[in-house]
Amino acid sequence: MQASLLTSLLLPLALGVIMFGLGLGLGLDDFRRIARYPRAVITGLVLQVGVLPWAALALALLFRLPPELAVGLMLLAASPGGATANIYSHLARGDVALNITLTAVNSLLCLLTLPLILNLALEFFLGAGQYVPPPVSKIVEVAVIIVLPVSLGMATRALAPAFAARMEKPIRLLSVVVLALLIIAAVAQAWSTLLGFFAVVGLACLLFNLISMGVGYAAPRALKLPRRQAIAIAMEIGIHNGTLAIFIALNVLESPMMSVPAAVYSLLMFFTAAVFAFWLNRRAERTAV
Repeated sequence: MQASLLTSLLLPLALGVIMFGLGLGLGLDDFRRIARYPRAVITGLVLQVGVLPWAALALALLFRLPPELAVGLMLLAASPGGATANIYSHLARGDVALNITLTAVNSLLCLLTLPLILNLALEFFLGAGQYVPPPVSKIVEVAVIIVLPVSLGMATRALAPAFAARMEKPIRLLSVVVLALLIIAAVAQAWSTLLGFFAVVGLACLLFNLISMGVGYAAPRALKLPRRQAIAIAMEIGIHNGTLAIFIALNVLESPMMSVPAAVYSLLMFFTAAVFAFWLNRRAERTAV
């Protein structure tokens, strides 16, 4: 994937639309909700920040990925959950309110954790002196693309709640469509390149996706959390914000190769999450009989 008008202009715009749509569904109550079920929120955050990067590191070493692809997989692991996690959680009858809370907290937390994990990955795989631009400028750049549209969405909801309520679902659907079209266009633009890399990184991305959703569901259940909360956590940490990872790889790190794992993962996760939701629903129906 090469940086172009598609990725340098349309990608940030698409990410802005997605984050604005997320903001329309957020209010201060979503942050206050942390106090209502702290165990679920803490579990989700610990899995996101403390488990997934290690899983990505293990897969990168196991498959002996080229350094830039390994860093791209680590970047993906450090990215927060995607807005579409809410949709899949709803389809699987998960706790969507918990999804919204986790997405909000994760999106803010990643402003601290993402640069840290990314710099450690760059140091480990590419050696000394391979840091990204100064942390301050990097954090500001990512913060603007995340916090500004989310804040505008939240402000719209606070100032015009009726309008925000009417627009939330259409913009959420628009976000999914825009993301899908953007990924399809990016893949079509660099199909031969991606096809070559798919053989190298495809299985690692698939396993990372399955591990993310599997651990995201099994760990909360082992901790005796309600099934609906376990589903929400599984979708939250299994559906990463690939758009953000691709944006950082292309526009901040200026490395098209580092964007490949996120592009491949984004294609796979829509299918695996749908199958996972179907399996959860069938399992629930069998249990209810």
